[in-house]
Amino acid sequence: MRGFLGQLHDLYHGDSRRAHRYRYGLLIFDVAMIGFIVVSSFFHGVLAVELLDGLFGFIVLLETAARILAAPQRLRELLSLGTLVDLVVVASLLAPITGENLAFLRVLRALRLLRSYRILRRLRQDLPFFRRNQDAILAAVNLALFIFVMTALVFETQVDRNPNINNFADALYFTVTTLTTTGFGDITLPGTIGRLLSVAIMIFGVSLFLRLIQVLFRPARTSWRCPGCGLTKHESDAIHCRHCGTLLNRPHED
Repeated sequence: MRGFLGQLHDLYHGDSRRAHRYRYGLLIFDVAMIGFIVVSSFFHGVLAVELLDGLFGFIVLLETAARILAAPQRLRELLSLGTLVDLVVVASLLAPITGENLAFLRVLRALRLLRSYRILRRLRQDLPFFRRNQDAILAAVNLALFIFVMTALVFETQVDRNPNINNFADALYFTVTTLTTTGFGDITLPGTIGRLLSVAIMIFGVSLFLRLIQVLFRPARTSWRCPGCGLTKHESDAIHCRHCGTLLNRPHED
């Protein structure tokens, strides 16, 4: 038993190649789950889709249990935010079996993994492109996840209730036009709940959405190691290090 627990500990907390492959595998699994959510919206109510939901939920439940067993302090891990998020994800995956549909909550798992320090650290080590463009890449991922959550929320609250929203593409169309304040008006969300949801999307659109777009196309800071103090984050137009004043001497277009 100790040997099994030791292997689990290495997978989650070790620095071996097997551990890194395992954690990358979890990230790929979560991306695949998001893709499945989008595709399955076109087959809403199909029994095979609900069975696959249950299979995904069972896999996530097993992984959550393995992570708790691998933790040095299991009770603390059980009550941690990451574990609670995973339990919510499991509930959302199993919800269709009981007649509920909370699929948009599944994206929370990918959000938790993308915030993992170990994943980000390994991406910086393995991919020079990620290291050079980390802020822009994370902004793009956050933007995509933000749009996905908003779209999934619209889909889950309007499907089978709104004749204009029949699949994920319809919900995505409404979400993007609302976030960008374009609002063609061909799709609307009726009722008090629909109007409140539209207001919430518009508020996020003029705040968080525009901010993510700005960071994506012009990161607030860029990565360049200062030869003096070693600081690696500087403003995009900085010539001198803001910490020690050393000339950065980095290539730029101006």
